[in-house]
Amino acid sequence: MSLSPLPDDAVSDARPAARAIVVMGVSGSGKTTLGGRIAAALGYTFVEGDDLHPETNVAKMSAGIALTDDDRWPWLDRVADTIRVLSASGCVVSCSALRRVYRDHIRARAGVAVTFVHPEVDFPTLSHRMENRPGHYMPPSLLDSQCATLERPDADEKAIRLEGILSPDALTDQVLGHLAGLSLREAEA
Repeated sequence: MSLSPLPDDAVSDARPAARAIVVMGVSGSGKTTLGGRIAAALGYTFVEGDDLHPETNVAKMSAGIALTDDDRWPWLDRVADTIRVLSASGCVVSCSALRRVYRDHIRARAGVAVTFVHPEVDFPTLSHRMENRPGHYMPPSLLDSQCATLERPDADEKAIRLEGILSPDALTDQVLGHLAGLSLREAEA
């Protein structure tokens, strides 16, 4: 699969259905890899959600301390504000968005339609990925906390749920296929 932007007609077909995409999930689920690939294929801006964390959050996670809701709200505000600013030209943001209330907050504050993409990965694979990911501040010891906090998207959220152990090419193709289907349904409505 080529990661060059889609032809102009394909991009214009996909954009009305999904100008703001959040790739969500626990650490090690492949949010950054998949998000970057989706953004490249659509010609959108990619934003690494980890870069939006306040320094205090990064320090806590680096020390192996799980974030609380109070820690997460300022970060979720930054994620939503980023989406609001970039959605006109299209954006993909990686963000754990572990709980429904976080996703609802992002949707409400961003003020635009947000499509969530959730690559779901089993715990042993997540653990292996995190142990073999040098230089990231999130230690593998916080994986249990993230998995315990995760609320998978409900059907009414219309999230794109994926088998996250597939190859990055396959996952990207699946997301683009879903987005194209959304665009076709919008055009028919």
